[in-house]
Amino acid sequence: MSTTVTHDPPQPGRGRRAGPLILTEDPDLLDDLLRLCAAAGATPEVHHAVPERTARWEAAPLVLVGDDAAGRVRGTALRRGVVLVGRDQDDPGVWERAIRIGADHVLLLPDGEQWLVDRIADVVEGVGRPALTVGVMGGRGGAGASTLACALAVTSAREGLRTLLVDADPLGGGLDVLLGGESAEGLRWPAFAASRGRLGAGALEESLPELHGLRVLSWDRGDQVTVPAPAVRAVLSAARRRSGTVVVDLPRRLDDGVTELLSQIDIGLIVVPGELRAVAAAGRMASAVGMVLRDLRVAVRGPYTPGLDDHEVARLLGLPLAGEVPVEGGLLRPDGSRTPPAAGGRGPLARFCKGFWERALIEANAA
Repeated sequence: MSTTVTHDPPQPGRGRRAGPLILTEDPDLLDDLLRLCAAAGATPEVHHAVPERTARWEAAPLVLVGDDAAGRVRGTALRRGVVLVGRDQDDPGVWERAIRIGADHVLLLPDGEQWLVDRIADVVEGVGRPALTVGVMGGRGGAGASTLACALAVTSAREGLRTLLVDADPLGGGLDVLLGGESAEGLRWPAFAASRGRLGAGALEESLPELHGLRVLSWDRGDQVTVPAPAVRAVLSAARRRSGTVVVDLPRRLDDGVTELLSQIDIGLIVVPGELRAVAAAGRMASAVGMVLRDLRVAVRGPYTPGLDDHEVARLLGLPLAGEVPVEGGLLRPDGSRTPPAAGGRGPLARFCKGFWERALIEANAA
């Protein structure tokens, strides 16, 4: 008969699934697995053997089988998502036992603890395809990169995609200001400066200000203008974990934090005005960024110096052309409040952004 250790049943929130199923009679191993589940924000169900209700075995998002319980699992219907967990680094028989129960992985503690925490957190959060992440940077100062980043994010949210806008330029004045939400409640970058390891994707998203149907991670008005690279890695990894889109407004510099951002970006857009000095400046920027970011494209903004157009700018930079970015005026209303770029879904800028997402999402789905 299966013996059950009683735990409060998990209460999944929106987008969250039930916790893993643990099978073991080893009290020390059980303590470790419960500790790792707690670190991942999961509430497991614990049995000494396969549950009498086989539906629970089949439905669990992840099954953690202690090495002591491998023999009691043999003969059970094979399924994906089974991890055989042991401790003996020198036991070659653990691999044979894993094959017999159809385990996907063999995990030996304590070496594999971080992998297991990440795996548990993934299944609890219901992680699917990573968010399509787009970085926007200016080829020179004042190129309009922040406006384009906001417009892309607003358009993505209007199309019904889960969208997160990341302001990575601490000296840019704040994207929350550009969106008219500088006083909105929620956390800003300095609150995450000490983050390390793995952040919960849902917890991150819910902690940020919500503006115009999207979440925004911007800067506060304090003096802190840097966030360590490990914190940047943790934040962007969490942001990308729940599908949809992430738009990052990048500064015109390369440091450890920006390099970490670039390593997680799928498509980069460098916004270049149609003038020779801007093209020269953008060339230096593109050369440095291209060492980290493989897919870098140019978005050209008029008016143009005589002899230049969007195709000629792309040719001079040796980059694929993402298109011509229309200039959008009237972002400031008579009462001083701001209208988000591409708001309402009409006008040249909104059409540019919609077309960009249509193409980029098709490419991502085909990859």
